[in-house]
Amino acid sequence: MRISLRAGERIFVNGAVLKVDRKTTLEFLNDVTFLLESHVMQAEHARTPMRQLYFIVQMMLMDPNSIGAAMQLFDKAHPAMLKTYSNRDIIDGLLEVEELIGRGRSFEALKRIRSMIPIEDHILGEINNAPGGITKFEPPVRMAAGA
Repeated sequence: MRISLRAGERIFVNGAVLKVDRKTTLEFLNDVTFLLESHVMQAEHARTPMRQLYFIVQMMLMDPNSIGAAMQLFDKAHPAMLKTYSNRDIIDGLLEVEELIGRGRSFEALKRIRSMIPIEDHILGEINNAPGGITKFEPPVRMAAGA
């Protein structure tokens, strides 16, 4: 697999952070777990349940040494989300994410979660704009950046 990076761009590979000083192409010759900087969500942006789930799965990829703690968070957040949402696309997506995580396919799970964020944004927008809608969103899961 070949990945091209721009000058100053970072990539997270097997828990290590690499930053390139000039445009470069990396070629991975074996299995590797990586995440491009452009796909990394900062903790302060994990303000909705789907974004929190993204952040949890992201931690599985970025810090393989802390996968146990991230799995515990996933095991708490995921069932709560299944009970909360009624949208069929989100429920189906969450079931697919659970299956991917169970098979150790965190990268694919992350992509699937990313595809559901716009659906969640639409749902939350409808709730916020409805008469008597919520004025403040309180996420169900609290986590630290290093969790």
